[in-house]
Amino acid sequence: MSSTSAQTEGKARRAARKSGRGKAGSAAARGAPDSLPPPDHHLSLLRQMLTIRRFEERCVELYSSTKIRGFVHLYIGEEAVAVGVNQALGEEDAVVSTYREHGHALARGVPAEAVMAEMYGKATGCSRGRGGSMHLFDADRRFYGGNAIVAGGLPLAAGLALADRMRGSTHVTCCFFGDGAFAEGEFHETANLAALWQLPLLLVCENNLYAMGTSLAREHAQTNLAMRAASYGMPAWTVDGMDVLAVEAAAQRAAESVRAGNGPHFIEAQTYRFRAHSMYDPDRYRAKSEIEAWKGRDPVQGLADRMRTDGRLDDRTMEELDKGVLGEIDRAVRSAEDAPMEPVADLLRFVTSAPGSTT
Repeated sequence: MSSTSAQTEGKARRAARKSGRGKAGSAAARGAPDSLPPPDHHLSLLRQMLTIRRFEERCVELYSSTKIRGFVHLYIGEEAVAVGVNQALGEEDAVVSTYREHGHALARGVPAEAVMAEMYGKATGCSRGRGGSMHLFDADRRFYGGNAIVAGGLPLAAGLALADRMRGSTHVTCCFFGDGAFAEGEFHETANLAALWQLPLLLVCENNLYAMGTSLAREHAQTNLAMRAASYGMPAWTVDGMDVLAVEAAAQRAAESVRAGNGPHFIEAQTYRFRAHSMYDPDRYRAKSEIEAWKGRDPVQGLADRMRTDGRLDDRTMEELDKGVLGEIDRAVRSAEDAPMEPVADLLRFVTSAPGSTT
């Protein structure tokens, strides 16, 4: 499937969901036949995950050759979470992310060229080259960052959700964060306030078992994160974060309930990053056997294998899919290489404004 086909399908699915959001009892909310995914939906999911995987692999090459610099946190291994959750979100919904957000941005629909240009620090980047890897931003797609602070996006997400509720809209704000956020006050403050005010907030914890180099078991006496979230009076459950179809089903269930006015919901997606915490990290805190065991549950390969078993995928289709994705990444790199840096004259643009200026 071409990139254009995948984008067309995504728009069709979002339009179908949007058309049924006026009332909680709509056909889309009830899961009626007209809300079922199109026949090539599995192929679209596979392509989206493969795009994230190939993008991140290219970032490794570019970082190693010093084409991109700074802190880079790769999403390899966690692709099913970003892709699965975004299937439940429409264009009018909001997404708040973490510093490991390349996958979230791509799954949200931010073009690979805009993300890659941002990695290069070029003016054509989604943040005009000012944010880099950890601060991707696209207001038109309601993608509100990238945030370099652990748990820093949670209060922002609560504010967005409150604004939507005060407007009387049925929009959902989805906030991604890692298991390390549970050690920060922002999570507990946000969870309490969201439940108290019944905010339309979908909290998605990407539990990859490590907060930087500290394992979950060494940091938290109670490692059942869904149970801890439920203590704030919100529906919460755990899902296999290596299975994109399971994540999608959980996200659809949660988003529909949030949209129906049932307050915040929490999903703990149990996943694993195949690479180190960042490109600077020597990754000496995990056993190689543990990493290899999780690689055996690769979300991209897992969906491909399931599709082969079901007769939905053959070698030729997979080869064409991968070729198309690699071509898209190649174009993104060429575009970033050719793009200009922001001129020095714009140094204070968006930082200070001229007297009387409203832009």
